[in-house]
Amino acid sequence: MKEATATGRRKTAVAQVRLVPGSGKILVNERPFDDYFTIEFHRIQIIKPLEVTNTLGKFDVFVKTNGGGISGQAGATQLGIARALVAYEESFKQTLKEFGLLTRDPRMVERKKYGQKKARKRFQFSKR
Repeated sequence: MKEATATGRRKTAVAQVRLVPGSGKILVNERPFDDYFTIEFHRIQIIKPLEVTNTLGKFDVFVKTNGGGISGQAGATQLGIARALVAYEESFKQTLKEFGLLTRDPRMVERKKYGQKKARKRFQFSKR
């Protein structure tokens, strides 16, 4: 029985994904995927790589994710699933690439600068 593993990252979240041929159940941190990701948008985002490659219901997906928030973890999981699909079957690469599912989102939080309130917000200027 062939299986595939991959890692996905987004912001400060990391997701380790394991794909095993099976009935189509998705577990995130040993919890059902519907319980972990309560927002519908995140659930749609996560199963997109499976829908695009017509493999929804053909794999059991096991995800260990930590760091960041729910949105970052959803993005990391999506990338992890897409990479795992490519590791399992090389022919999926072209389809996933067309939908932009193999691109790591490079946006990160900008660091706070000294002498300022936040990254770009400054303290109120006083002339006198």
